Amino acid sequence: MNALYSDQAYDVELRAVTKRFGSLTAVNAVTLKVRTGEFLSLLGPSGCGKTTSLRLIAGFEQPDEGGRAARTTGRRCSPAASSSGSRSPGRW
Repeated sequence: MNALYSDQAYDVELRAVTKRFGSLTAVNAVTLKVRTGEFLSLLGPSGCGKTTSLRLIAGFEQPDEGGRAARTTGRRCSPAASSSGSRSPGRW
């Protein structure tokens, strides 16, 4: 680990996260840490758990095991609705 980043907080952290849908294990004991300013890409074949991992990070799904933390202080996390009630692209 680079000493420059050793004391920085993480914006996103998954700790041994597992998510199951019935008998299917979609995400199995994933540990992930993303620091402020880092860029993350998830690559893999269809059905390997990419979308489920992102849904766990966003809080749309809850892990069956493990823990997650996402720091959102000072950020708006949902798009603003226009007066017509539709979502306007690019407005956050």
